Amino acid sequence: MVFREKLLTVPPPIEVAGRHVKRYHVTADPAGIAPEVEKAAYAILPELLPEPDGTPPATFVVLHRGDDDGAYLNAYSWVWDNVLHFRGAAAGQPVLGCPDRDPARFVRPDLPWIGCVWELPPILHERDAWVRHLLAPEVPDLDAYLADSLPEGTTGDRSGAARTTSLRRPRPN
Repeated sequence: MVFREKLLTVPPPIEVAGRHVKRYHVTADPAGIAPEVEKAAYAILPELLPEPDGTPPATFVVLHRGDDDGAYLNAYSWVWDNVLHFRGAAAGQPVLGCPDRDPARFVRPDLPWIGCVWELPPILHERDAWVRHLLAPEVPDLDAYLADSLPEGTTGDRSGAARTTSLRRPRPN
């Protein structure tokens, strides 16, 4: 299997259960995520959100449609002012406890996983955006945070050139 980055799209934020939710969709399919999978994922989202604790009610999600039958919804919510709370849901993956291969039948696996390589890129951006708009300024700006999303494109290699690092030391002559 050859690794390939996937497509990343950024639908507009929505409000769910009193929380502002920034959205990232990941798929290899240029057509995007099927509407029935998206609808099912967002139907289970309220179960993945924490109770309010006084932190500005913000969450970001990554909805990932796998190359097989799998679909995954990762919900990352800000709590305790600067802590990232995680809960996830999966569909179409019997190995994760899903009842069948239906990518629109989500369940909540009890696993300590926070995301795969295609689902992780938004985390760094969201961490920096939270600091930039909520923690660093004298007056926190939730609206600015909600407007600050990772740009659409691919899940990685945003420089346009492959990044390589050499760990080899030059050999003495």
